[in-house]
Amino acid sequence: MSVSASAAQASEPLTLTVNGCTRTITGVTRDTPLLYVLRNDFELNGPKYGCGLGQCGACTVLLDGGPARSCVVPVAAAVGRETLTLEGLGTLDALHPIQRAFIDEQAAQCGYCLNGMIMSTKALLDRNPAPDDDNIRDALRFNLCRCGTHIEIMKAVHRAADYLKREQ
Repeated sequence: MSVSASAAQASEPLTLTVNGCTRTITGVTRDTPLLYVLRNDFELNGPKYGCGLGQCGACTVLLDGGPARSCVVPVAAAVGRETLTLEGLGTLDALHPIQRAFIDEQAAQCGYCLNGMIMSTKALLDRNPAPDDDNIRDALRFNLCRCGTHIEIMKAVHRAADYLKREQ
């Protein structure tokens, strides 16, 4: 690729829908990881940089409702799709029931994995509002937690399902 072609690719505006808001970004190439745009350009710090290989889950966002590893998803893949980050779930004044459940169950020590755990839980509960332990383990199996709060995370998912059921 010539320098001028590379420069043209970088200056092409990309329009994304993130947390219900339409935003346009310029100055990035289409293959820039979505995570970099979310964190660096949109200042959304819910998704974390973990492994950079799509293996740990810290960078998980929802693309059209499904969990996606934003560190390996090119930003161009998010164009025309709804991207939901942790910041799009709730606010400090009005936590989403999943966020509230994770706090109530004290399902964190360092908290680095929580973004991925919460976003994967959201995707799970949207498709299965009453998961059993096997469903939860399956949905969260690709999210790594080094602190070992797995039991509390399981309890938090069950509690979140109860909270959501009560809200209906």
